[in-house]
Amino acid sequence: MAKFGKWIGGGLGWALGGPIGAIAGFVLGSMFDGNSDAIKTRTKGYSVKTTTTGGYVMSLLVLVAGVMKADGKVLKSELDYVKRFMVHNFGSASAEEAIKMLRDILKQTIPVNEVCRQIKQNMNYSARLQLLHFMFGIAKADGEVDQKEKEMIAFISRELGLTDSDYQSIEAMFVPNTDAAYKILEIEPTASEDEIKKAYRRMAMKYHPDKVSHLGEEFQGAAKEKFQKVNEAYENIKEERGIS
Repeated sequence: MAKFGKWIGGGLGWALGGPIGAIAGFVLGSMFDGNSDAIKTRTKGYSVKTTTTGGYVMSLLVLVAGVMKADGKVLKSELDYVKRFMVHNFGSASAEEAIKMLRDILKQTIPVNEVCRQIKQNMNYSARLQLLHFMFGIAKADGEVDQKEKEMIAFISRELGLTDSDYQSIEAMFVPNTDAAYKILEIEPTASEDEIKKAYRRMAMKYHPDKVSHLGEEFQGAAKEKFQKVNEAYENIKEERGIS
């Protein structure tokens, strides 16, 4: 079994229960010859509240499926984006497994509000922010964020308990906007130089990859993309304003 499968089998933590657990049970059954007891034993050693890498990946795939189904069609470009993300972070074998699991998840009805409620109750804020970033990446895979996909992501963001300013910040990383750099830093274009510098320090701290270090090096690496967007936004504003 590839590394991805070992992570899933290594423990789902709190994701073993609730709506995510129900979906996971269907998808993972074949991985363990349909033996639900075999799946359950792989959660030993984890606190109920622990967000394991396996639990995070399963949460990600379930939400990805919800976004992909939002516009009534699942595009090859979207599946390719997920695969590229998985290849880049986890390797080819793991990516193949992830896509197979995602295809199975896409066949099911996704109770998005219930899934989000479960995630909100068990996952820390920084990890939830990273999920939102992934959602926009998937939606943008075909070149633009479809309105229905955008509405679904906005719904997911609210249900995950993320603030409107955090939603707009991450949205601005993917949806073209004349004030995108300011939205990423969660400030107005009228902000003073001092406010801009303070906002950058605040956002750099909020989006620092170390915030999701508990999920493993692979997801910490993926978080660097979001962190880099903050740096780029700050540099663009500095150049525009002539700030040294």
